[in-house]
Amino acid sequence: MAKISEDGRHYYIERIKPYKTSIDRIFAREKDALAAITKEPDTAPFIRLTLAEEMLNLFSNYMVINGVSEAVLKIKNEDALNDGRKSLYKSLICLEQLVSNYVDAPFADYEEKLEEIASIDAARRHRLIRKMGFAVTMLETAYGDHSKWKWSFVELEGRYAAVAKNMLDLKNAVANTDPRSPHYEPTVLYIRLIKKLLAQAADRYRQKYELSTNHFDDFRMGINFLGALRRIYTLMGDREDAEEARKKMDSWNAKLEADIKRKKEEPAKKK
Repeated sequence: MAKISEDGRHYYIERIKPYKTSIDRIFAREKDALAAITKEPDTAPFIRLTLAEEMLNLFSNYMVINGVSEAVLKIKNEDALNDGRKSLYKSLICLEQLVSNYVDAPFADYEEKLEEIASIDAARRHRLIRKMGFAVTMLETAYGDHSKWKWSFVELEGRYAAVAKNMLDLKNAVANTDPRSPHYEPTVLYIRLIKKLLAQAADRYRQKYELSTNHFDDFRMGINFLGALRRIYTLMGDREDAEEARKKMDSWNAKLEADIKRKKEEPAKKK
């Protein structure tokens, strides 16, 4: 690694000052928001929604700092990346607290939570979920393909997919896909995104199982995401896609059962 000159270091410090200031301001607003959640429980859902957006803004500032470090100093800023990762998880946790982290669950299990944010339209929900998706992609790209976090990001992607699904107003989803609905376009785009995210999460968990951990729980999570995808297809009346998801679940379950059976038989064969 090339030695960093004093001029380069000084230039870097000056370049990141505005972002450091922005970070301090966001932390101050976060402190106020957390206090408000305790004092004003009736408005807590909306505060958490705003806080989730604030944490994504915090994430963006850390990513810029890392970008400046790479451009000026020619090295990653590991502290900024780590703080950015924590900020992204904070945003995700806010949404999980808001709408739950359920994967393959009936809408009735978390419908009550969504009723608390019924006034938030599909467009805002879609924008927030897309922004979080960009952040997930940006973080993984910043760390690179050989990062120690590579397989832990599968969990991040899965939690993101689950909360994206749970943010959707499924009670009115079908009605809002009518072209005459004022929420038609964001709802259609949102549903399309959810289908993509759930399918990707399922495939990624199976990859993690086969290429990294060999833990059956990872494979089960993949199957759970297929179940969630099937629920969406069924709700939206996509019968052929729902049937394909069911067949894929059956195939994966059969593979999992065979792997479990083989694992149990291994000690006996060694004797």
